[in-house]
Amino acid sequence: MTLTGTGTLARLALRRDRVMIPLWALVTGGLVASGAGSLEGLYGTAAERAEIAASMTANSSMRSLYGPVFGDSLGGLVAWRFGTFAAVLAAVASVMVVIRHTRDEEETGRQEMLSAGAVGRRAPLTAALLAALALDTAVALIVTAGLAGQGAAGALALGLAVGGTGMVFATLAAVTAQLTESARLARGLAAAVLGLAFVLRAAGDAGTASGDSVLTWLSPIGWAENVRAFAGERWWVLLLILAAVLVQTAVAYALTARRDVGASFFATRPGPAEGRLATAGALAWRLQRGALLGWSLGFLLGGLVFGGMVEGAADIVGDNEQARQIFERMGGRSGLTNAFLATMVSLFGMIAALFAVASVLRAHGEETSGRAEPLLANALGRIRWAAGHLVIAFGGSALILALAGLGLALSYGHDLGPVLGAALAQLPAVWTLAGLAVLLWGAVPKAATAAWGAAGLCLALGWIGPALDLPQAALDLSPFGHLPKLPGQDMAWGPVLALTALAAALVAAGLAGLRRRDVQG
Repeated sequence: MTLTGTGTLARLALRRDRVMIPLWALVTGGLVASGAGSLEGLYGTAAERAEIAASMTANSSMRSLYGPVFGDSLGGLVAWRFGTFAAVLAAVASVMVVIRHTRDEEETGRQEMLSAGAVGRRAPLTAALLAALALDTAVALIVTAGLAGQGAAGALALGLAVGGTGMVFATLAAVTAQLTESARLARGLAAAVLGLAFVLRAAGDAGTASGDSVLTWLSPIGWAENVRAFAGERWWVLLLILAAVLVQTAVAYALTARRDVGASFFATRPGPAEGRLATAGALAWRLQRGALLGWSLGFLLGGLVFGGMVEGAADIVGDNEQARQIFERMGGRSGLTNAFLATMVSLFGMIAALFAVASVLRAHGEETSGRAEPLLANALGRIRWAAGHLVIAFGGSALILALAGLGLALSYGHDLGPVLGAALAQLPAVWTLAGLAVLLWGAVPKAATAAWGAAGLCLALGWIGPALDLPQAALDLSPFGHLPKLPGQDMAWGPVLALTALAAALVAAGLAGLRRRDVQG
């Protein structure tokens, strides 16, 4: 039977992800569910909601980021402000879950051992999809329950749209896992499609406020938007999402039946007869250059997009004093424009921390996959090997933040110096989180992935903490909460130097742990 052992593998997948799945579901669903309270505090009257809806719909830059506002009820504003990003978060989590339990398992050799027993050919893929379904169902339930007070039909529509988008990309990841030979490439392909879907949706919405652009309809994220929760729900759009899930699942099953475990349809090309990588740093660059290029382009484009939104910052706030206070909490009391720019560079910094953590943990992945051990068996020290990846993590984060600052300055027409300095001022906090990843990898390798939790917590605190009016003590749990709010405020060197020293200490402790412990395989 091709599905023999599916239940056992599904339980194993859920056990392995017993922390990640609930945490990601709570963060994604909770982001949407908590949005009603924060937006009600900002726009408490129908007139205020109608004014912000009209203003945002008329602003093409804001439409490209969040989409058009289809309804000016509180639920409609929640769907506009949080729906797109919740769908993206659900998609990212679903891709991670499916690749983790399919191609990752094959790449490490564990799947081959399992397949030698009473396990059907399609059981591993089915178990991975069931784990993703559990995640997306939890997200949909949290969204629906959290917004039920705004209207049961709208809450259900938004929950199904967000969870359904996650399943579209879960099944897409199931396809890419069959096509490529490595988990890294499978994730990269799925991430590229997700990025393209976001760009298509943004381009379509920037061109028209109706949401019916051809480009928008080419994007699964655009489908979620066009369900139009709390604004005369289009239930039939959910059939597009269901059809995409079913078609991609069928394709993934057909592909997995036609290949051997560990094989792929897009095989890696053989390298040259004589190696051209003479140093550990060159190898790290070869492994991470594609990711760095993608992040660099993304940050430059993001800077250009956000820079174009600066003039619209006044439209977001209008005469609303509470909205102004949120921007001031995030970006400082230095004028609305500078506060908006400071908010944007802080957001870029928190996202850059995800790159830095991923780059550090790439070395951890090389170790656990067994590829590092042959290198370290030769005349290559552990510190020199690790240094190649750390240069990419720390230097690469500086590069992408500089590109974000460049994009902001070019698009807004601001002087380059202050904006670039503000972007680079985020580095001490980024490096602190990267240093924590080094410490966990070096000293407690089994807990290395907890660095993702720390980076995600900082992103959540910085992104929604001010809107939820969290106490300053909670915001200060993030290293970003201690940085000066640039541009606009005076440079405060004390916290910058303190965080830089802390990052250096964390890296040193992590490398010391790496030298003392055994290499994992």
